[in-house]
Amino acid sequence: MARLFGTDGVRGVAGRDLTASLALDLSIAAARVLSDGRHTGPRPLAVVGRDPRASGEFLEAAVVAGLASAGVDVIRLGVLPTPAVAHLTGELDADFGVMLSASHNPAPDNGIKFFARGGHKLPDAVEDEIEARLGVPVEPVVGDAVGRVTEAPDAAERYIAHVVASLPNRLDGLKVVVDCANGASHRVAPEALRRAGAEVITIGDAPDGLNINEGCGSTHLDALRAAVREHGADAGIAHDGDADRCLAVAADGSVVDGDQILAILALELQEAGRLAENTLVVTVMSNLGLKLAMKEAGVTVVETPVGDRYVLEAMRAGSYSLGGEQSGHVVLLEHASTGDGLLTGLHLLGAMSRRGLALAELAKVMTRLPQVLVNVRDVDKGRVATSSEVTGAVAEAEAELGSSGRVLIRPSGTEPMVRVMVEAPHQEQAQRVADRLAGVVKSALG
Repeated sequence: MARLFGTDGVRGVAGRDLTASLALDLSIAAARVLSDGRHTGPRPLAVVGRDPRASGEFLEAAVVAGLASAGVDVIRLGVLPTPAVAHLTGELDADFGVMLSASHNPAPDNGIKFFARGGHKLPDAVEDEIEARLGVPVEPVVGDAVGRVTEAPDAAERYIAHVVASLPNRLDGLKVVVDCANGASHRVAPEALRRAGAEVITIGDAPDGLNINEGCGSTHLDALRAAVREHGADAGIAHDGDADRCLAVAADGSVVDGDQILAILALELQEAGRLAENTLVVTVMSNLGLKLAMKEAGVTVVETPVGDRYVLEAMRAGSYSLGGEQSGHVVLLEHASTGDGLLTGLHLLGAMSRRGLALAELAKVMTRLPQVLVNVRDVDKGRVATSSEVTGAVAEAEAELGSSGRVLIRPSGTEPMVRVMVEAPHQEQAQRVADRLAGVVKSALG
């Protein structure tokens, strides 16, 4: 039987894979595992937030019902970014937090992710324990032992104040376009930028429950590029549906990806003496150009599997302060317990303001090698590591590229596909090798 939890919680098509019944059962199981007994009140406490997907309404109701029926007090945070829920789990001294979101996925999908006390993502072993508790009969909670449900009208304000206070300098004089992906950041992101001093234009800021990530946000940057040019903005910031990602667009329309953002922030922290252990944590998907730039700057690079949870685990294990992914998940551990798109955008703009440089100029701290990513769908992703055809094709590609490029083939942790990534000195070569490998994957695993 396949593991229920993926790399970022439990996800699926809402109403089909992720049902109200499953959400109810998961929340009851989580209540048993995550109520750590350190609560100061008569019952454990959980906070629950969601993005604006239509399905989040019934899933939130199921989760809250499950928690309260298991004897957990619940604070409903409403529509807020995932990192806001993580932050408020710690600030409100909750035993755990729950976020309902499928991040950058389309509107029909949804997901449930849990945060432990302090707003930290759960280790695999704890998720496995929750999964093992599913459907296990429990003693009913009755009378004054049932959980109570309240609201947190100041939740957004608490989070905005936190991210703005983290900035070392203001953003006065910067004109910024922010694309909220019709998602969870549609109110808090523009407000945080304005409080920090920026002039703000918003797009993707009218969620209707069905348009989240639709042609907007960090996975669809064309609208942001057009808006930056139209308004003569200094930069554009793009979030995904739950705002744990941040990508950027420079004034000339060029895209600044997560690797470039990490390079900029690493050098900022290094100069300020706050890059812990002089180390940056990245994943195997990070561009080789980032690693070369960090080597030149004397910054050690630690590499992890794909997934911000693995970045976080390495950061906590080594007491590092900065890490992230090319996709725009950036973790500033001095200020947040998880990837935070608003925090990342503010600090990136802060670097622009402090140095008085255009974003395109700042991004020159690293040179990206041409990188091609091909997603191969409808294949048996579980056989990637054992297929002799695939491993043979990879060895042949690596011999062709030598030390000037690299190949990475991996199963997606959140979607039914295999990802083929190739870096090479020239775009044409990277595309040719990637297409060839994708063909082998399709024929061998299809």
